[in-house]
Amino acid sequence: MGDKRNHTGTGLHDPVLEKLGMEIASGELPTGHVLTLDRIQERFGISRTVAREAMRILESMGLVQSRRRVGITVRPIEAWNVFDPKVIWWRLSGPGRGAQLRTLTELRIAVEPLAAGAAARAATNSQRSHVVELAATLRRLGEAAELTEFMERDVEFHALLLQASGNEMFGALADVVAAVLRGRTQLGLMPHKPVPEALDLHEAVAQAVADGRSADAETAMRRLLAEVRTAMLPD
Repeated sequence: MGDKRNHTGTGLHDPVLEKLGMEIASGELPTGHVLTLDRIQERFGISRTVAREAMRILESMGLVQSRRRVGITVRPIEAWNVFDPKVIWWRLSGPGRGAQLRTLTELRIAVEPLAAGAAARAATNSQRSHVVELAATLRRLGEAAELTEFMERDVEFHALLLQASGNEMFGALADVVAAVLRGRTQLGLMPHKPVPEALDLHEAVAQAVADGRSADAETAMRRLLAEVRTAMLPD
């Protein structure tokens, strides 16, 4: 969804990008705040080239806008690329975590049940077999409380269903779902062990997709995300 060529990997601008990105996402640098390359160079002790690259990436995300004789201005949230995985992470890491979790969970509830139903109709035989294998792996990892590996396989599970739906719009949301699933684990928002109901529902979704039962796949995914919503947004 974002320009991943610009802001994956490592580079001299990364610490600057992370710091400024989190300050903007948290509201510490509010809408309308003006940044200059000179101040960024001085603050972080970096070259003008590195400062300019960091600003270019933030501009590609919609967080800032550079204008001659004005400077680099922080833009309102309506202008941000809110689907960019880095923007999602910065928002999850700050005081706006609750709002970000709510909006991401609502997006998932709107999309993933339909994607699961579509996958039951459109998935290849290989995809049907793989989703069942992943559900069994999630059962094993979840019961063993191996949360890091569980999270990675859960990312794979949900991405597979989005991509197997045959809808390129759904498939394009795989990175967004991955960002919130990883964020939930890395920010300590997962229970010590996944609840049994969640493991059961992963298996129910997988089996319905494997069997081509579209309505059952959609219903099971909706129930799974309702459980997620309750766990993540108890209030």
